[in-house]
Amino acid sequence: MLEGLLPIGSVVLLKNSTKRVMIIGFCQKNANKSEVQLWDYAGIVFPEGYLAADKVFLFNHEQVEKIYALGYQDEEQFVFKEKIDNIAQQFRKEQN
Repeated sequence: MLEGLLPIGSVVLLKNSTKRVMIIGFCQKNANKSEVQLWDYAGIVFPEGYLAADKVFLFNHEQVEKIYALGYQDEEQFVFKEKIDNIAQQFRKEQN
């Protein structure tokens, strides 16, 4: 599997799942818990897309079983990826 976070628009299958998910965001905090938890990704079902706020899934990179498609990548995305990978790594260090 690729190192670091996948780009926006990537389509993946999560472990123990049968429905594909498209990544729409990074480093999402779970606001429903008193303890702050940072998730690597926010995703929506594919190919249906955004259905409602309660149909957005939060998941981590290690939950990805298979990558079906990588999202768009260009120089701007590569610079952003480096920054977001560092932020996620730093947050995990602080939580441990």
